[in-house]
Amino acid sequence: MVHTYEVLVDIKEFIDGANNTFQSETTRYEIDAESRQKADGMARIQARGDHPKGTEYDVRVTRLLR
Repeated sequence: MVHTYEVLVDIKEFIDGANNTFQSETTRYEIDAESRQKADGMARIQARGDHPKGTEYDVRVTRLLR
């Protein structure tokens, strides 16, 4: 059975390697998946596609929506 999960992904993108300057943001996704583990993986793939320059992705499945 497929459920809809709310997933938050913290994304860190380094802007300047010489100064260790980075930008951090949190993106919210609604992912349709069969389990929390699959929702986690799908959100990570989506975040990497949306933010290809990201260096760190912290994924949290926060709640079941449907």
